[in-house]
Amino acid sequence: MHDSATRPPFSPTDIVTPVRSITHGHFRPGDSVIVFRGVAGDSLWGDIMTIVASSWHDPTDEAGWRLRNPRGGDRSYITAHPRYLAHLGRSCADCLIYHRALQDYLLPKVSAPCGPVDVGWYTLTRLNHLVHVDERRR
Repeated sequence: MHDSATRPPFSPTDIVTPVRSITHGHFRPGDSVIVFRGVAGDSLWGDIMTIVASSWHDPTDEAGWRLRNPRGGDRSYITAHPRYLAHLGRSCADCLIYHRALQDYLLPKVSAPCGPVDVGWYTLTRLNHLVHVDERRR
């Protein structure tokens, strides 16, 4: 995960991602995806990755995807649940709706005039599984 973003003193609760209904089959190896981590200027910001292979997501005990993050350093390969992902460069309705819902919710709540602001919704486990704050609470 890219770490040059600042963290706000207060991060809004993510009410969009935890209730997102997206199937594992929506994505395929080779797809370019983004995990939205916050705001930069007047748009959403996140980590851009490529789907490599299907992989079990231990924190949710559901099918996930192995991702390659070219800027990930020693954590270049991580596993994520499909609900955390949105397609890039492909106009699919599910991902556009998710993007718009996050944008409409988050942009009015977070100001980022001087660079990216990470709202802190995700962490990585020691086994390189991306975990949403909602899953950490279960």
